[in-house]
Amino acid sequence: MRKIYLLHFVVILSFIVSSVYAQGQFPYQNSDLPVTERVDDLLSRMTIQEKTGQLLYQSPSIPRLGVPEYNWWNECLHGVARAGYATVFPQSVTMAASWDKALIYEVASTISDEARAKHNKFLQLGERGQYQGLTFWSPNINIFRDPRWGRGHETYGEDPYLTGQIGKEFVMGLQGNDSKYLKVVATAKHFAVHSGPESLRHVFNAEISERDLRETYLPAFRTLVVDSKVESVMGAYNRFRGEACCASEKLDGILRNEWGFKGYVVSDCGAIADIWKTHKIVPDAAAAAALSLKTGCDLNCGKTYEALKEAMDRGIVTEKDFDLSLKRLFTARFKLGMFDPIERVAYAQIPFNVNDNTENAYLSRKTAQESIVLLKNQDKLLPLSKNKGTIAVIGPNADDIQSLWGNYSGIPSHPVTVLQGIKNKVEPAMNVIYAQGSDLAQGMPEFTNIPSVYLRTPDGKQGLKGEYFDNDELKGNPVYTKIDDQIDFSWVMTSPDPRLKTSNFSIRWTGSLIAPETGTYYISGRGRPSVKIFCDGKEVNAHYSNLRSFKIDLKKGQKYDIKIDYKNNRGEGALNLLWSVPEPDALQNAVATAKKADMVVLVLGLNERLEGEQMNVHQEGFAGGDRTSLDLPKVQRDLMKAVVATGKPVVLVLVAGSALSINWASENIKAILTAGYPGEQGGNAIADVLFGDYNPAGRLPVTYYKSVDQLPPFESYDMEGRTYRYFHQEPLYPFGYGLSYSKFEYSNFQIPERQVAGNPVKISVDVTNTGDMDGDEVVQLYLTDEKASTPRPIRQLEGFDRINLKRGATKTVEFELTPRQFSMINKDNKRIIEPGWFTISVGGEQPGFSGRCDANTTRTIQKRLRLTGRKVNIK
Repeated sequence: MRKIYLLHFVVILSFIVSSVYAQGQFPYQNSDLPVTERVDDLLSRMTIQEKTGQLLYQSPSIPRLGVPEYNWWNECLHGVARAGYATVFPQSVTMAASWDKALIYEVASTISDEARAKHNKFLQLGERGQYQGLTFWSPNINIFRDPRWGRGHETYGEDPYLTGQIGKEFVMGLQGNDSKYLKVVATAKHFAVHSGPESLRHVFNAEISERDLRETYLPAFRTLVVDSKVESVMGAYNRFRGEACCASEKLDGILRNEWGFKGYVVSDCGAIADIWKTHKIVPDAAAAAALSLKTGCDLNCGKTYEALKEAMDRGIVTEKDFDLSLKRLFTARFKLGMFDPIERVAYAQIPFNVNDNTENAYLSRKTAQESIVLLKNQDKLLPLSKNKGTIAVIGPNADDIQSLWGNYSGIPSHPVTVLQGIKNKVEPAMNVIYAQGSDLAQGMPEFTNIPSVYLRTPDGKQGLKGEYFDNDELKGNPVYTKIDDQIDFSWVMTSPDPRLKTSNFSIRWTGSLIAPETGTYYISGRGRPSVKIFCDGKEVNAHYSNLRSFKIDLKKGQKYDIKIDYKNNRGEGALNLLWSVPEPDALQNAVATAKKADMVVLVLGLNERLEGEQMNVHQEGFAGGDRTSLDLPKVQRDLMKAVVATGKPVVLVLVAGSALSINWASENIKAILTAGYPGEQGGNAIADVLFGDYNPAGRLPVTYYKSVDQLPPFESYDMEGRTYRYFHQEPLYPFGYGLSYSKFEYSNFQIPERQVAGNPVKISVDVTNTGDMDGDEVVQLYLTDEKASTPRPIRQLEGFDRINLKRGATKTVEFELTPRQFSMINKDNKRIIEPGWFTISVGGEQPGFSGRCDANTTRTIQKRLRLTGRKVNIK
């Protein structure tokens, strides 16, 4: 009888447990259990096939376990990217020019607020696709070792210490400060020794010394792993010492064994396929997948890990290998609160209205202000008057919104160009006139939306005929048809009409285009996720960031057939139909415009159409996204000289993501500033500086060289002759350089005469604003090892602090140098501290320069320090 009762009890208990589990109460869903227990429970319930799918960035759902699908790919380099309207901050290298750690943290915190808000909204809409998740592949902390690298503007510049400190603040701002949950996941990329050329990234093998590895290429990664606890690291495309960076025992050992990294590693997109296709390390996909997984790459951006089943069948990978990576991946998802009730996760309750609001726009403007570097201000030409006369704004970057942000960008809802910023700033009595003057480069004109007046439907009405389909393949009959005046759309978490699903619709526009003038036009588009444009039977594929265009000769008044096929399978989308109208007399018009003015603001530079990631660009001075020259494009140089020849006072504003060899300008133009890629509020911020409402204090995060002739071969990763740390020639403008409208003096430099090696060194200095304006000063500390057993940098940045001083005010700035900051890699490839003499410099610029390279609104002071005792080993 007892056996019967016991059997009944077991059956009832099993039924209760099954019912509870059926309601979603697996142990892994218990928010009160430790994450390690929850992850172990979840993995114990998964099949091998299910596990394989979770190692791919497009991770499928597991309905029977209540695991939703998840796409790991998202971007937020300088704002949430590729997910519709978002606050667009200055590009990364531009933000680095602020040298303001607190500001970078605030920017990153704002970005992650918007990221969470968007993700929360996507979930409400049932969207879980690409660019909708919480795992962000930012920041890029590679060293901008050579100004020719097209992706350099994604980084924080050429210095390991500056990169590490800025990157650390960015990571902490992204990941949040909750003791249990991550706001989002940050990813330090691209690990490691990766900085071009873009054309060789899939085949290149970086061979460098252990000294360069440990003293230049790895320090920023170590800082982010050790100090900011970055949750994710992305492997690079190239090889390092013969090993693929996404399958390297050497790099995995440094990351996990030396630095104690506990997070997950993701491949760059397609990098694991490169292991067998281009690097030829192994013969096939299964072998590449097995090698990468076993050497620590947990997540595949790509499809190669689909071959892991074959690898297991061949016995070259085991379920244990799967589980090790899956534990890391699911730990991140649990730490993001993905399996917990919303009410338990404060970040999951961030409302959508924090996205793209006026407060965030103001922060973008503030960041742009702090990032502007004043390079020259002869005769105090700046600041300008805003209440009288005529000012001419000239140049291809003066009124082009695409020149504001650089790559990996979101869509700003209210971008402000330099022209508009100046118009916003000046009083009504001042006349502002404009001329473009030239294309960005030969054959790369400025694009604008095609006005409705030049579009006709097939039956002759103004606009284009739009056919709207309830699928993403333009199949069947359209749900409805209407006339669209202009193709200028952004669908953010919505669709064109309630009858269409947010992430499953397509549109075909047809009609004709009428040319207003006879000449050569460029037709293009900017759109996501999939767009094809046909004009007069010719096709051009639109791209989100790089405007690919085709050239076509049109006759005034003649009609030309046009068709646009747009397909959307994601919860966001955008499309602009663009053209460039011929202006054969652009240079002459610019000169005439300058002659009418009392002052000229000349806005030149580059944009993401010329420099960027593996691009199909082949121009004089540019190749595949990289640069072959540091000069401005020839059409811009011609424009600059023609405008200066008018004799009018000229202020040169540079908008670019990398160093420019503006030798002629530095000799012939009285005032020059560089704004980088200043973000959505760039025009307002530049105007704030031009007219004296903001006192500039940005500092260069890179060296401005006189030409590529001063540089070693681009393909060489040896640091000798590169960056301010190893460059022995005179630059055009040095790293750390920047002027102010005020002036700063340094005094009372306190430093011990000697210290025992292995102990920290405390330093202080008084900084006084002796000028007539309130302003910021960037206090920089450089260390020079006067004599060592292995080659040392000329000097190296080891501390910085941005401070604000009222005019006449003095502030004491303190630094503490850690023992590691005095260390070096010796001839035995060990990190040690060698006793000896060190020169420590403190000031508002890099020491050791005179003439044009000496910032005359600040200064530096130096003292020597002697480290005594024995050699000290450092881990």
